[in-house]
Amino acid sequence: MSEDLFAGVPQARRELARAAVETVLGGRRVTGLEPVAGGASGALTYRVDAEDASYLLRIERGMNALQNPYHYPCMKAAADAGVAPRLHFVDPQQGVALMDFVAQRPLHEYPGGAPALVRDMGALVRRLQDSSSFPSPGISYPDLIERMFGFVRDAKVFAPGLLDPHWEGFQRIREAYRWDGEALVSSHNDPNPRNILFDGSRLWLVDWETSCSNDPLTDPAVLSHELAATRELQDVLLRSWLGREPEPVTRARFVLMQQLTRLYFASVLFRLFTADAARAPDSDLKALTPAEFVAALQNGRLRLGTPEVLYEFGKMFLAGFRDALAAPGFEDALAAARAG
Repeated sequence: MSEDLFAGVPQARRELARAAVETVLGGRRVTGLEPVAGGASGALTYRVDAEDASYLLRIERGMNALQNPYHYPCMKAAADAGVAPRLHFVDPQQGVALMDFVAQRPLHEYPGGAPALVRDMGALVRRLQDSSSFPSPGISYPDLIERMFGFVRDAKVFAPGLLDPHWEGFQRIREAYRWDGEALVSSHNDPNPRNILFDGSRLWLVDWETSCSNDPLTDPAVLSHELAATRELQDVLLRSWLGREPEPVTRARFVLMQQLTRLYFASVLFRLFTADAARAPDSDLKALTPAEFVAALQNGRLRLGTPEVLYEFGKMFLAGFRDALAAPGFEDALAAARAG
């Protein structure tokens, strides 16, 4: 195997990359190794072309105690269930994995459009949840959100008191949403469009950094934020996921889980700004609409991969949460979930 192919891999991780590829390919010739734009995790990703197949090589830049310890077991379980691409090599201690490379097509080309995409994602989530259970994180999702959002609220990202309505709304949801620690299922926890691949015939889920066991409604709720924003598409999603018409209490809990996941992602994003002592506390929660956000990316006012994009995205989650508290039907959802 030519060492020149690995010249683009950082030297500290080069031998790990080479060893993983050699373990899988054996004597087969490697014809190419090219970097691939990765996700938000910051891991190094490369397309590895062999004589008869292509693979994705994923390498952590460095292992640390803050990383999800369930990432690799969950990735393997998902691959075994046919939800994630086939996994050929994994070394959790070193943070190296080699899997099938998926030549993806845009989701907007999915046959049947948004309804078919949402339907099939609901079925894929069900397939994941019916697989062997992922490890438990040892903390409930509401407890995790309370800890993370409390940290952001007490930091100086926003002016004092600005997030109090969000905190009060979260506490109301938490009181109404009965948590069943015995009913947890395998959850990706971040099935957004950037983590969904379409290969021309089927869908795959990738990037398992936040995966663990969680409430069954977590993944459907996350899917709804960008792929099923309307009531009609949410009905398609819930029916496909459940395999039947959802009961009123399930719909109510879905509404509340949508808000919990919004607050979770807002907390994840704004935690990135809590260490910036030079940033003045923000006194304005005004957020872009989804259409304005897309326009800002298209005209160059915002650029993908920048802190500004993450900050605006976080504000959009906060705005969605705040608007939901005053939306028609929210109080009914609280009451139905509490009674159910």
